[in-house]
Amino acid sequence: MAAVVESPLSFTGTDMREETMGEPRDAVIFFGISLVLGIACRHILKGTRVPYTVALLICGIALGSLEYGTHHGLGKLGSGIRIWANINPDLLLFVFLPALLFESSFAMEVHQIKRCFMQMLLLAGPGVVLSTFFLGTVLKFTFPYGWDYKVSLLLGGLLSATDPVAVVALLKELGASKKLSTIIEGESLMNDGTAIVVYQLFYKMVLGMSFNVGEIIQFLSRVSLGAVALGLAFGIASILWLGFIFNDAVIEITLTLAISYITFYTAQGGADVSGVLAVMTLGILFAVAKTAFKGDNQQSLHHFWEMVAYIANTLIFILSGVVIAEGVLNNDNHFERHGSSWGYLILLYVYVQLSRVLVVGLLYPFLCHSGYGFDWKESVILVWSGLRGAVALSLSLSVKQASNTSQPFLTSELGTLFVFFTGGIVFLTLIINGSTTQFLLHFLGMDKLSAAKIRVLNYTKSEMLKKSLEAFRDLGDDEELGPADWQTIRRYLTCLGNLDVDEKPHVITETEDHLKRLSLSDMRVRLLNGVQAAYWAMLDEGRISQATAMILMSSVDEAMDVVSTETLSDWKGLKSNVLFPGYYRFLQMSRFSLRLVTYFTVARLESACSLCAAFLRAHKIARRQLREFIGKFFSL
Repeated sequence: MAAVVESPLSFTGTDMREETMGEPRDAVIFFGISLVLGIACRHILKGTRVPYTVALLICGIALGSLEYGTHHGLGKLGSGIRIWANINPDLLLFVFLPALLFESSFAMEVHQIKRCFMQMLLLAGPGVVLSTFFLGTVLKFTFPYGWDYKVSLLLGGLLSATDPVAVVALLKELGASKKLSTIIEGESLMNDGTAIVVYQLFYKMVLGMSFNVGEIIQFLSRVSLGAVALGLAFGIASILWLGFIFNDAVIEITLTLAISYITFYTAQGGADVSGVLAVMTLGILFAVAKTAFKGDNQQSLHHFWEMVAYIANTLIFILSGVVIAEGVLNNDNHFERHGSSWGYLILLYVYVQLSRVLVVGLLYPFLCHSGYGFDWKESVILVWSGLRGAVALSLSLSVKQASNTSQPFLTSELGTLFVFFTGGIVFLTLIINGSTTQFLLHFLGMDKLSAAKIRVLNYTKSEMLKKSLEAFRDLGDDEELGPADWQTIRRYLTCLGNLDVDEKPHVITETEDHLKRLSLSDMRVRLLNGVQAAYWAMLDEGRISQATAMILMSSVDEAMDVVSTETLSDWKGLKSNVLFPGYYRFLQMSRFSLRLVTYFTVARLESACSLCAAFLRAHKIARRQLREFIGKFFSL
């Protein structure tokens, strides 16, 4: 828009904002300021119990209040805020969701997903349906806005998508069980897809479409199963492509980025299936095939996706705060007429917590008898970790955007209330549930380190201190630093003063003391960790193929799950891949081509020999490392 040659004083605040709103480049200012605020929040709140996403939401509300609630606004920054606030919410979903979903699913451990899959499916399937109908029913009969049942169910389904980003990070930081973190994060991923499918169904109903039971089942089946098939297709194609790329991290990372967005767009925009489930399937498939990324490329890939997910979360939460402020300040007449909306927001928060209690309570018997099992302490954390976040906010923005069009069933007031209630629930769950989870973990005694981890930490501390002492001694030979008074300097270095050179926390001279301080399961874990590290080294050296490495890694992961109850069992996971299956005998007796049968037989023998050789080599290396770790007086 061309600049107007007129004094700024001749414009009202509203006119100035309308004048600057047309500058597309102003959107970059908001992007940069948001990232700076995200950096500041993460840096300042690091080590505290307050999730940084709470601070981001508050920053967004503050920016929105300054822009929409003051006379002069924020100038160019305000122009950028208005550009972002008026972006189509579907575009926001297509830009941010693929990154968030792929990063979360790719970072999960596959063998734990397999063990916890039934628990995650229960929470993300029947759990979301129960939560949707409970919230929809209480909204219909207790809220005073005259919503029909379809609108109430739409908000109920929208609020059923959990997003416990802060809680999962806190659980990992405090050393809580991986099982619990996997269930919470896996449920979040899967119920994002379920909640969006439910949201789409009720959204179409609100717009006037009608469905019978058969059509609903057909719609849900097509959207979910079609998404999984699409994710598998794109995943297999991209993994095969990775097989032709050799040691080029840039191409590998770019391929994962491109394929995640192409998969989401094809699913959501082209095939009319769930883009969330498609990208989640893609990410899990890549997690299974992690061996496709060699050496440091895998670490680079993780760092890249962590950064992308961090940027997406930062922008979504700040933008959501801006939109919440806009909805309240630009609709102050509504809140003056319905001042009780703030009280109903608190009531809705109570309903959301009750729905979580209902879901976990009803599913508790099934959760206890599937996967790794479940106890009452974990169920309490599961209830309290039901935070709402980016997905719910994005869906509420879609409703608000649709309410600004000529849709007869979606009024502007309805869109404002959806954003207000959803943003309020996100804020309350983050500030209350997110910041108090650490207290709850401590109260339940779930933040204590195991004896095995304490021993590892003590050993690591001792080794670091001895390395520090060696480096300190080497400084005395330095030409410039040599004449310094090293005894005085050492008195000020408390860590060196507390070091007992003869202390060996991992070495005990009596075999019985070994058995007391180093449990058998502890030693099995150490050995299996060494075995898996040896497999990675062999893959990097080219000794084993990617397919062989995947089988070997999986066998170690499965053995890790039962170290406390069974003997070393990583060979059990390899038996089926080493022995000849029964159908090979059928092939030899059948009329199949002898050359074809010989080819498959030789390939099977080659794979079996490679697995056995790698298994023996890895165990030899791991046994030597374990001896060095636990001391020369203990023999395996």
